[in-house]
Amino acid sequence: MTDVQINGDAIRLGQFLKLADVVQAGAEVKELLADDVVLVNDQPEDRRGRQLVPGDVVAVRGQVLRVTRAAV
Repeated sequence: MTDVQINGDAIRLGQFLKLADVVQAGAEVKELLADDVVLVNDQPEDRRGRQLVPGDVVAVRGQVLRVTRAAV
């Protein structure tokens, strides 16, 4: 599992996937969510606007990513 740090209390799934370098651009996020199974906390998710908070776990393309808050 890889921790991905965010600034603030929440981040949208699409932004998180770009931050974690799973995709390079917003258009890729839409395709990824349509084509692949993306799991958020072990539940299938296809909404790129889904809000993620620290502690959430995203699984996609064989990667497991945990949302963590950046240290201040």
